[in-house]
Amino acid sequence: MSAGRKDVFARLEKRFLEVFGNSQNLRFFTAPGRTELAGNHTDHNNGCVLAAAINLEIVAVVQPCVGVIDLRSAGWEQPFVIQLDNLEPNPAETGTTNALLRGVAAGFQKRGYRIGGFRACVESNVLQGSGLSSSAAFEILVGTIFNSLYNEGQVDGVQLAVIGQEAENLYYGKPCGLMDQIASSLGGIVTIDFQHPTTPRVRQLKLDWEAQGWALCIVDTKGSHDNLTSEYAAIRYEMNGVARCFGQEVLRDVKPDPFWAGIAGLRTRVGDRALLRAMHFFEENQRVEDMVNAIDAGDFDTYLSLVNISGHSSAEFLQNAVPQGSVKDQAILLGLALTRKFLKGKGACRVHGGGFAGTIQAYIPLEASFQYAQTMEAVFGPGSVHTLKVRSECAGETFPD
Repeated sequence: MSAGRKDVFARLEKRFLEVFGNSQNLRFFTAPGRTELAGNHTDHNNGCVLAAAINLEIVAVVQPCVGVIDLRSAGWEQPFVIQLDNLEPNPAETGTTNALLRGVAAGFQKRGYRIGGFRACVESNVLQGSGLSSSAAFEILVGTIFNSLYNEGQVDGVQLAVIGQEAENLYYGKPCGLMDQIASSLGGIVTIDFQHPTTPRVRQLKLDWEAQGWALCIVDTKGSHDNLTSEYAAIRYEMNGVARCFGQEVLRDVKPDPFWAGIAGLRTRVGDRALLRAMHFFEENQRVEDMVNAIDAGDFDTYLSLVNISGHSSAEFLQNAVPQGSVKDQAILLGLALTRKFLKGKGACRVHGGGFAGTIQAYIPLEASFQYAQTMEAVFGPGSVHTLKVRSECAGETFPD
């Protein structure tokens, strides 16, 4: 265990004793955030993605109890408390931490797994609203706690991810795909094929961008994801609308050739933006395969080229760089423009995660990473640039020395 994590757990143990009065039988858990490497908004239409767990994480000190979850999170004065005798969705909890707690518990229960209460003190350095999937990391953390405390670890990582996604879809009210939860649950770099979404095909990959001379940076443009659920939902709704023109529910089940041949007639049925978003899906889905092949071949130049193409496709076709009607605040596009100017044709950058607000992703030469951070933080504020490393460790229980 790293010295940094030891310090966090020591701090949480102290707080646990202050809040709950005793610190007997404590257990220790961790789940990472994730970064999307490719596959922007493809997973919810059963496409392919490429993602990595990262060295930012949520950690918890936990004590089993009976009948209730009582969770205290650093930075929040109000405790998060739910009773386990009623796990039906509560509309009043939509968009809240309690919704995720209730949803994960319900997901375990309906699959016949055991649940039970726990007290927890939690701390996270996964940036909220940054596209690094703080909500997915939290869902996987809670699922891992149930799995270890009450199910002897018998729930596998993919099933934990499915339960987390279900909680976010049905309880929290966000129509997310499954990429975030799987990347957090499994750790490392993974490519995931969601053609069969409840049993996705997952393969671990090896990619060391630092060994190739690059730093992977996330720039937090400080835009808020609040009130953007409708923007994310519209992407999925419009892609599904195109699929229904071909008698299917998702674009993965539509053959690309009939789609491209039918553009003229589709315009009047679904509109141009839906068509552009579908174009992005078909090309991005193939791009994931091409990027995986480049990784397998050790061809990092091709990989970077495809990252750039993915970024342009997200901004121009998927159109998730600027919220609808936003004239003054276009921080994602500004960040991309400044990064491209800095790189002068080298490296790569792209919209990161859900888009519309939050973060961009950039591959910066190692020797220029400090200067890049200075350049971007002069615009977006101190601490807005984060250099990411892959975390190979999966979510799970850990044992402090």
